Amino acid sequence: MFSDAEIGVFLDELEEKIQILNDNFLLLEKEADDPQVLQEIFRAAHTVKGSSAIMGYDRMSRLTHEMENLFDNLRQGRLRVSTEMIDVLFEALDTLKSLRDEITEQAAPVDIEPVVAKLRRFLPGEGAENMAGGTPAAATSSSSGSAFSLTEAEEEVIRAAYVRGMQAYWIKVVVDAECQMKSVRAYLVFQTLQEQGEIIKAVPPAEDLQEGKFDTTFEVVLLTQEDAGRIRHLLLTISEIADVSVETINLPEDETVSVTASGVAGSSQAVTPAGKQGASGATREREEGVKQAKTVRVDVQKLDNLMNLVGELVIDRTRLDRFAAIFRNRYGSDDLVDVLNEISNHLGQLTNDLQEQIMKARMLPIAQVFNRFPRMVRDLAHKLGKEINFIVEGKDTELDRNVIEVIGDPLIHLLRNAVDHGIESPEERVRVGKPRTGTVLLKAFHQENHIVILVKDDGRGMDVERIRKKAVERGLVDVEMAGRLTEREILNFVFLPGFSTAQEVTDLSGRGVGLDVVRKNIEQINGHIEMNSVLGQGTEFEIKLPLTLAIIRALMVSVSGEVYAFPLTNVMETIRISPQEVKRIQNTEVIIVRGKVLPLICLAEYFGGQRIGDSRLYVVIIGVGNRRVGVVVEGLLGEQEIVIKSLGEYLGRIPGLSGATILGDGRVALIVDARALTQEVTRGVAEEALYAAS
Repeated sequence: MFSDAEIGVFLDELEEKIQILNDNFLLLEKEADDPQVLQEIFRAAHTVKGSSAIMGYDRMSRLTHEMENLFDNLRQGRLRVSTEMIDVLFEALDTLKSLRDEITEQAAPVDIEPVVAKLRRFLPGEGAENMAGGTPAAATSSSSGSAFSLTEAEEEVIRAAYVRGMQAYWIKVVVDAECQMKSVRAYLVFQTLQEQGEIIKAVPPAEDLQEGKFDTTFEVVLLTQEDAGRIRHLLLTISEIADVSVETINLPEDETVSVTASGVAGSSQAVTPAGKQGASGATREREEGVKQAKTVRVDVQKLDNLMNLVGELVIDRTRLDRFAAIFRNRYGSDDLVDVLNEISNHLGQLTNDLQEQIMKARMLPIAQVFNRFPRMVRDLAHKLGKEINFIVEGKDTELDRNVIEVIGDPLIHLLRNAVDHGIESPEERVRVGKPRTGTVLLKAFHQENHIVILVKDDGRGMDVERIRKKAVERGLVDVEMAGRLTEREILNFVFLPGFSTAQEVTDLSGRGVGLDVVRKNIEQINGHIEMNSVLGQGTEFEIKLPLTLAIIRALMVSVSGEVYAFPLTNVMETIRISPQEVKRIQNTEVIIVRGKVLPLICLAEYFGGQRIGDSRLYVVIIGVGNRRVGVVVEGLLGEQEIVIKSLGEYLGRIPGLSGATILGDGRVALIVDARALTQEVTRGVAEEALYAAS
C-alpha cells in the first residue's frame, strides 16, 4: 500500500524519534521531575504511535501506546520514576528497535507481549482508562455537535504546534454512502492531509480506517499552517467524499478544550487561548523571525558520485595550473598569457569552493556515533555496581561519513575499558579519597586539519612498572633495555597484540586486550592514537582523525623516474644524509637521528628497482603510531593536493601501495601505504631500533 520511498521516510523519522526517546530516558533517570523531559518523550512516543498505526505496523503502535500510558501516569503524579522503570523502558526501546529491523527484513518477528506486560505492571491499575491510552484532559462538543476528547499528551503536542505557528483542526469527513472502497478514500484523505501538516489523532483509529472498519464518517486532528478553507477544498476534490467540516481547536489556560467553527465560510470566529493571543497571527509573526532549517534527504551514493566528479575537477585544475605556468615561462607577460592565468586562478578558486561545499555535504555530526554511548555506559555501570558521571562534549563536531563508519567500534572498546577497568568501585574510590562517583569524558573538537577525540577517565590509571615487568616476562625486551625505556614507550606495549596486565579477564574488556585492534582500525583511516596514564589519577586516549579520506595533501617524491606520494599525515620530517651514515643492526639498515635509531629502507629497492647511489641521499621519515621509518628517495618534488583513486580489482592489493592519483601532466603517481610499509620494515628489526625510534 505504501511505496518504498514512503517507508524510507517513515524509517528515517522513526530513527530520529528512537534517539530522542533514548536521550530523554537517560535524562529522566537523573531529572525525574523535569516536565520538559516528559513532554519530549510524549511527543516522540505519540508521533511513533500515530505514524506506525497509519503505516499498518500494529505491534509498534501498540507498544508505543503502552509507553504513552505509563508516561501519562508519571505526568499526573500517580507514579514515580525508578531505576527498575527505566530498565523496562530501555527494554521497550530495544524492542522498538527490533520492530524497526523487522521492517527492513533484518530480524525475525518480535514478540512484544513480555515487555508490554512489564510496562503494565507499573500502572496503578488495569482499568479501562489505562488500556485506552491515558486520561483524557477534557471532553466537549463542537458547534456542529461532534463530541471528542484529547489526552494530556495530545494537548502538549498541540501547544507545541502553537509555538511553531501552526493551528490545530478537528476535521470530520463524510464518505459517500454508496462508496465501495471506503479504506481507499480514507487513505487518500490521510495522504492529502499529511502533505499539509501532521495528523495526531484519528477516530476511529487509523488501523480501523485502513481496513474500512467504519460507517461513513471518520474524524482526525490535524496540525498545519494552512487555513481551514484550503483544507476543506482539498478534501472535497477527492472522489466520493460527500462532505467535510473543519473546526479550530483552542486550548485555553483553564485546561478546557474548545472547538469552534473555523471560519470556512467566514461566518464565525475562533476563540484564542488566554495568554496565547492570536496563535495563528501573533505567534506566526514571531516565528517569521526564526530561521527555519530546510533540509533535503539525499542518497549518499549521489554525494559519493559528486565527490568523484570534484576529484576529476581538481585533477584538471592542476593540469591547467601547470600549462599556465608553461605559457608564462615561454611567452612572458602577454595579454593571452595574462588572460589564461586569470582564468586558471579563478577556476582554481571555484574548484576549491566547490570541493569545500561537497566535503561539507558529506560531513555528519559525530553525534551519530556519540549518541550510542550514554546508554551503553549506563548499562555497564549498573552491571558492575559503579557510579559514573558520563560527560559528552563536542557532539556537533563534523566528520566525513566514511570516517564515522569506522570510528564507532574503537570508541566502544575504549569506553568499556574505562568503565570496567579504569573506574574503581564506589567503596574503593572513597577509600583512596576520591569522589564516590567516577567521571568518564568523551570529547571531540577540531585541531587544524584533524578531528581530535578524547576518551578520559579519573580512575586508577595504569601501573607503568607492572607493564614494564610484563614486557620482560613476555620476552619483548630484556631487563637492561626495559630500564632505559621512558614511561610513554612502556605504555605503548599495551597496543601490542594480546598484551594485558589484568588479573582476570571479564566478559566486557581487559585493559590492553584488543587495543592493538583499536589502533589498527584507527590507522586504517590514516588516524593516530596516543595514550597518557598516571597511576591513581586516570587514563587518557587521544585519537587524531583526518577530516576526509577522498582528497589529501601529500609530499611528492621521485624514484627511478617515477613519482610517488606520501600522505602528509604520515610524514614526520625530511632529511639528507651521506651513505657513510647508514649502519646495520641485525641485517637491517638504520641511521641515527638525534640520538634515536631509525630503520631505513630504499623505496626503489622495495619496488624492485636499482639502489640509489647518490653521494647525498634524501630520506623521508614516516611515522605510524609509535613507529618511525626512514625511506630513501631520489628527490623531493614538493607538496600537492591529490585525489585518491583505487587501484581497481584488476591490480588488487599491492603491498606498500594504498592507491594512485593523476598528476597535472596526466601521469599516474602511486600513493605509498605508510602504515603497511612501516609495519613490514619494523617487523624483523631489533627491539633497540623499534622502541628507541618511538
